[in-house]
Amino acid sequence: MPLVFAAITPHPPLLIPTIGKEAVKQVEETRKAMEKLEENLYASHPDVIFIISPHGSFFPDAFTINACPEYETDLRQFGDLATKMKIKGEVGLSYQVRMATKRERIPATMISEPILDHGSAVPLFYLLRHLPDITLLQFGFCALDRKKHLEFGRLLKEQIMTSNKRVAVVASGDMSHALTTDAPAGFNPAGPEFDRKIQELLAANNVAGILQLDERFVSDAAECGLRSILILLGVLQRVNCSYRQYAYEAPFGVGYLTAEFIL
Repeated sequence: MPLVFAAITPHPPLLIPTIGKEAVKQVEETRKAMEKLEENLYASHPDVIFIISPHGSFFPDAFTINACPEYETDLRQFGDLATKMKIKGEVGLSYQVRMATKRERIPATMISEPILDHGSAVPLFYLLRHLPDITLLQFGFCALDRKKHLEFGRLLKEQIMTSNKRVAVVASGDMSHALTTDAPAGFNPAGPEFDRKIQELLAANNVAGILQLDERFVSDAAECGLRSILILLGVLQRVNCSYRQYAYEAPFGVGYLTAEFIL
């Protein structure tokens, strides 16, 4: 099957040892979970990785297809000048996806930004350690409704399934940023409830339940991963898979969920 791997990852920069230093110990479960994902990704022998990031260029009314011949990471905004990666871009599939969005009238914008944001760079730092020849295609979500995100994911699946390449799909996103009083968004009771609910709904394969979450509730939770996850769930529609959660922790008031859909 062309779709060979699917996962949800967090993206705290402190997971990078040169950034997190001693703080990496406080996300030990997440670090171990990311290493487990890396092992499973390597074993799936992917040719291409699609990554959906919340932190690239954002267009409210259109999904983003960031297609480049080559990408590179730059984490200097987090004080890290040493960690550098260069990853070849997946040009052929990017063109296929763009043509499909035009045919199906799904709003999408194609851009070419070679510098990867931390939403992509952090997971890829772990996942691509032993995959030097893999190619990459980065996507971004938008402000359209949740069903449209599922629809975009379904379109991606169609392009994957007609490809002769082995494709991995990763939804990068943190959960609530409002879990404690010293969290980035401060404390909101919707935060812990959102993270609990998302984990329950994913474990139950309850996509309808995710679609029905109250908009105010989601907004109060101050999350950045829901729409990435929805695109991935669109990719997985009618795909036989099982959900396996490897870690959830929130030592800094932000929820970090690491999980895989076993295909």
